[in-house]
Amino acid sequence: QQIPWSAAHEKLLTAYVGDATPDVAQMGNTWIPEFKAVGSLEPLDPFLMRSTIRQSDYFPGIWATNVVDNTVYGVPWYVDTRVMFYRTDLVPKPPRTWTEWVAEMQHVKDLRPNNYAILLPTNEYEQVEILAIGNGATLLNPSGTEGAFHDPHFVQALQFYVDMFRRGYAPVLSNTQVANVYQGFAQGDFAMYITGPWNVGEFRKRLPPTMNGRWMTTPMPAPRADLYPGTSMAGGASLIIFRDSKKKDAAWKLIEFLSEPAQQIRFYELTQDLPAHRDAWKVPAVANDPPLAAFRVQLEHVAPLPRVPEYEQIATDVAEDQEAVVRGRMTIEQMVADLDAKANRTLEKRRWVLARATSR
Repeated sequence: QQIPWSAAHEKLLTAYVGDATPDVAQMGNTWIPEFKAVGSLEPLDPFLMRSTIRQSDYFPGIWATNVVDNTVYGVPWYVDTRVMFYRTDLVPKPPRTWTEWVAEMQHVKDLRPNNYAILLPTNEYEQVEILAIGNGATLLNPSGTEGAFHDPHFVQALQFYVDMFRRGYAPVLSNTQVANVYQGFAQGDFAMYITGPWNVGEFRKRLPPTMNGRWMTTPMPAPRADLYPGTSMAGGASLIIFRDSKKKDAAWKLIEFLSEPAQQIRFYELTQDLPAHRDAWKVPAVANDPPLAAFRVQLEHVAPLPRVPEYEQIATDVAEDQEAVVRGRMTIEQMVADLDAKANRTLEKRRWVLARATSR
């Protein structure tokens, strides 16, 4: 059954509650901890032990999104992450470090004082979290039971993010206040934009012909040169088997078939979703597409967000608080304390459950 992505999460959850789950489903890899927590997913380790699917054929950070409590619950189906799209005529040398990044943003401002260097929609949590994980922040403590936003690695990344607004490099706009990203990029309203692989096709389709050859992608800059490329988020979707399936062996055969490089390539041709299997990236249509090269490099340097079911709520809190800081309604110190307090409340039940399990 084909359903819109925006409705998929609710549809799958409703199917589980109503005892009407399919045998196999495509699932956003950030949803896996939640569905595992309610006991709806079939562990896949027994299948993998006798399968042609090998962990080594996949990007480590992407594979990790499918592992919860040392058990595999999904096989990567397609992947995405975030890299930087930039105007090659305004940013002649893509930055590799945060220091170079600041220099390039200042260069753009010197060239075009009335425009901006980068677009960072204030209500999107992804940019802050990419900077944070790239700087070594864990966001939660090792057991996933408390917030770790007071960690200096997170604070330093947040400060770098906020400074981009305070120095006038980024406009204080949410994504609902940006009328047309593609028009703004073409007009030079901003020269850099952190976004995902879906925008490769959108840029080609929506930018005017005069922009041909004037934009490219590059991996995320790192805090220091020895850490390049910087770490980005591990995104995409995975194939899972629901625990209530009566046809688990057949379901696994379907997953094995869809995981073959040839099928991954066919899926890419149909949807432009990036293949999860490394071998599929060797096909000329993918390997020889210049804007995809940065994604291929970046995918070797991605990390999952905390694998607890409550994290999507915590990420929403990050977005709300970061916007308050950028708009001057909250200080960085207040944001860090508020995020830790909110995360600790959100994770209260998790702490209780783990404490009970430990005491048995």
